[in-house]
Amino acid sequence: MFAEVDVFISNYTLVDPEVYQLWVDGCSSSEAVSALHQHGVTQNTGATLELVASDVLDHYRTYSLLERLLHNPLKLAEQLAFQIEPQTRQLLIEKYYEFNDDVIRELLGKKLSSRHRKDLDEVSDKTGISLKSCRRQFDNVKRVFKTVEEMQGSVVQNIRNFFLLPEELAKRYGAVVFIACMRFETSKRKLQHLTFSDFYHCALSIMESWTYPESSPDFDDTDLDREFLLDLRELRLLIEKEKEHKHLCLT
Repeated sequence: MFAEVDVFISNYTLVDPEVYQLWVDGCSSSEAVSALHQHGVTQNTGATLELVASDVLDHYRTYSLLERLLHNPLKLAEQLAFQIEPQTRQLLIEKYYEFNDDVIRELLGKKLSSRHRKDLDEVSDKTGISLKSCRRQFDNVKRVFKTVEEMQGSVVQNIRNFFLLPEELAKRYGAVVFIACMRFETSKRKLQHLTFSDFYHCALSIMESWTYPESSPDFDDTDLDREFLLDLRELRLLIEKEKEHKHLCLT
C-alpha cells in the first residue's frame, strides 16, 4: 500500500512595486499599461506591449485576491495561501494604507457613513485623485477608526498592533481617529484654509498634553483628561474676571 501524501507546490508571490502603486492609485489595467509604456518599460526590457499588458493583468489579479487580506493585515501575516517575504508584505500593507492629505482633509469632520461614501466623486473631482483611490482611503480610515475607537491606551500603538503600520503612518491615522472621536468641527468656513497637516499637528499636541497621561490607569490618548478640563474651567473664570483683577491691581 502507498501512503497518502499531501503535496503543496508554490512560489513566492512576486510584487512589482510600480505596478502595485498603479493598482493602489486606482488605475485600470489599461491605464497601468499606458503609464508603464510612457515610463519606457517596453524600451528598457524589450518586451512587447501585449506581454506587458498580460503581466499587468496577472499582477492585478493577484492584488485583487490579496485585497481582502489587506483589510486585516494580521491575517495577511498569518495566512499560508500566498508565500510572501516579510519585506514584501510590509510594502503591500504600507502602500495600501497610505493616504493623500487632500483627500483626508475633505473627510475630516464628516461621518464615515455610506452616504458620504457615495459623495466621494465630489472629493475625487476636487482633489484630482481617482474615485477608486478615494474609496480605498475612505474605507481604510473607517476600518481603522471602527477597530480602535473603543480601545484604551495609545491609539497609535493600537493601530500599529492591529494594522502593522510604520509609526509615522500610524500617527497620521491616530490623528484622524482622535479628530473623529472629539468630533472636531473642521468644515467651518473660517477653517477652510487649514490643511490636513495643520490639523495633524494640532491633534498630536492635544493628544500629548491634554489627554490622560500614560501613568494613569485611565490612560487613553483619545479622551481628554477630566481633571485637566476642570482646571481649564477655573482658568476661564480668571479670564472672565481679568478686567476686575487689573482694576484691583491698579488701585
